[in-house]
Order: sequence, then C-alpha cells, then structure tokens
Amino acid sequence: MRRPALVALIALFSAPVQADTLLAARTLRAGTAISAADVVLVPDAAAPGIASDPDEAIGLESRVTLYAGRPIPLASLGPPALVERNQLVTLVFQQGGLDIRAEGRALARGGDGDEIRIMNLGSRSTVFGTVAGPGLVTVP
Repeated sequence: MRRPALVALIALFSAPVQADTLLAARTLRAGTAISAADVVLVPDAAAPGIASDPDEAIGLESRVTLYAGRPIPLASLGPPALVERNQLVTLVFQQGGLDIRAEGRALARGGDGDEIRIMNLGSRSTVFGTVAGPGLVTVP
C-alpha cells in the first residue's frame, strides 16, 4: 500500500530590510574633519563598504575629496591627522629601560597609528616611525 508523500511547504515572509546610506551634505576636501552637519542619512540600501551610520564618519577625517550628495566610502575616512607634513616632531626610541628622544621633521602627515617617514634633524637620516600622539612619533 502506497502512502501519499508528505510535502512540507514553508513560506518565509519577511518585511523589507530598512537600510540607510550616509551621504556628504556638502563637498568635503581631503583632510576635512567630519561633523554632524557634513553628513545626511537617506533611506537607501548601502552598498558594501559604504557608511550607513553617522557614527561611522563623525569625528574622522576625509582622506580624499567627498562630493555633495554622494555616498561616503568607509575606506575614504581615517583618524584625524596628529602630525602635519614638515612639522617638527619628537622621535622616541624605547627599549628596556632605555629612552632616547630626538628632534625630527615629518615628511608626511599622519593620524594615530599611521606609519610615516621622518628626518632625524641631528643625523639627517630618514627613518620610519609610528604616530603616537600630537607631535610624537615612536621609532622601532
């Protein structure tokens, strides 16, 4: 005797996903610190890598020019610069109990944790260091 096959039909219904996209409210030049007045949140599905929340951009700095009315790519944002190009900085070398400090000139601008080139003014040699604070660079 043959049994009728049980067919389970499951219908999944879901509400449309609400997503937002963050747009530049005005044209922001590279190096501009982003504030709440600089961004607009619109109800539109954000593509991968595009900011969808104001908290993802506010307080950061634009690395490239961001044009008004266009989505803000997360890769175009970074921490604010703590060291400007040509700025005099303090180079710090620490190992064990040894702490050596020297004066240098930044050859690039950078934010917290960025690796930049610095010219040691005492030896005129160029070294790489990591920005550790305003005007402070640590060298390995």
